[in-house]
Amino acid sequence: MSVTTPPSTAAAKIFNYPRNAWYAAAWDHEVSGKQPLARTIAGVPLALWRTTEGRPVALADACWHRLAPLSMGRILGDELQCPYHGLRYNAAGRCTGMPAQETINPSAVVPSFPVVERYRYVWVWVGDPDLADPATVPDMHRMDHPDWAGDGETIHADCNYQLILDNLMDLTHEEFVHSSSIGQEELSEAEFDVTHKGDTVTVARWMRDIDAPPFWLKNMRDKFPGFSGRVDRWQIITFEAPGTICIDVGVAKAGTGAPEGDRSQGVNGYVMNTITPETDRTAHYFWAFMRDYRLDSQTITTQLRQAVHGVFGEDEEMLRAQQRAIDANPEHEFYSLNIDAGGMWVRQILDRMLAAEGRSSSAPAAGRVA
Repeated sequence: MSVTTPPSTAAAKIFNYPRNAWYAAAWDHEVSGKQPLARTIAGVPLALWRTTEGRPVALADACWHRLAPLSMGRILGDELQCPYHGLRYNAAGRCTGMPAQETINPSAVVPSFPVVERYRYVWVWVGDPDLADPATVPDMHRMDHPDWAGDGETIHADCNYQLILDNLMDLTHEEFVHSSSIGQEELSEAEFDVTHKGDTVTVARWMRDIDAPPFWLKNMRDKFPGFSGRVDRWQIITFEAPGTICIDVGVAKAGTGAPEGDRSQGVNGYVMNTITPETDRTAHYFWAFMRDYRLDSQTITTQLRQAVHGVFGEDEEMLRAQQRAIDANPEHEFYSLNIDAGGMWVRQILDRMLAAEGRSSSAPAAGRVA
């Protein structure tokens, strides 16, 4: 495990979110030049749309005139028209037309936010625009790399985003929450290593010479028809601030060299997760399961998406129940076990990011973020 022990309690249960960061706002196919998309990112309501050249745009979802939601408006070429009184805005958020007058008030501007389209997502920066460096978009390159195939979905999670990060950083819960698919008792028996550097945290676990759980047995048989026998299983979780967690997962025939780097006798997947806070009690959870075998099989892609959908549905139910319990017991502290080490380092990174913005890690009890 990590050479440094994380704190034993976590005071903030309704965790605040940094704003000086890139967040996935939508899948690329969700943002069109036909109809604006309404989405709240880190407490900021946005209207997302595309110009005639296909460039994604993110404007504050409130007209300068009477705060009508621009996401209810119309896209007219390279402009977005307010649905209430017809004011038109360009991609920079500047008003280009007002009804019944030729002179445009120079103060008629709505905020426009930095946008990057990468890895099949549209990413938005809702903090200080001068700090928005596209080079710092979290690395999810397997999402559109030709050596990997897969698909995913979005979950609208009814919980604080930090609870999802905790869930993904500690996969021992699979033994208990996902016992019929990917869970097995070796998850809580195997040792794990935690490392942290800069804005990243990694948790690595290997389970050698074990029976494959149902999910992985099916995947082995997709690549090796009729497979039976023991496997070496791995989970390597990598967090990148503020909310991206990519999990290198798989199994290989036991004793064929997977722990040493030869995974040719196995199946390798990547669970690509990026969590975007919406409010202090809701989040957009974007996920995909990518694989490096049978890349041309749409059947396998569909089956894997459906299987992971079922697994994450179990997580969603647990997280929703956990959030209800937190709200009912606001004074109860969180206590940490060894298995929480990765998640606690994540919290320290987010604490540091929030402190740099001059903001508290704990969201106000009333449910509004400072």
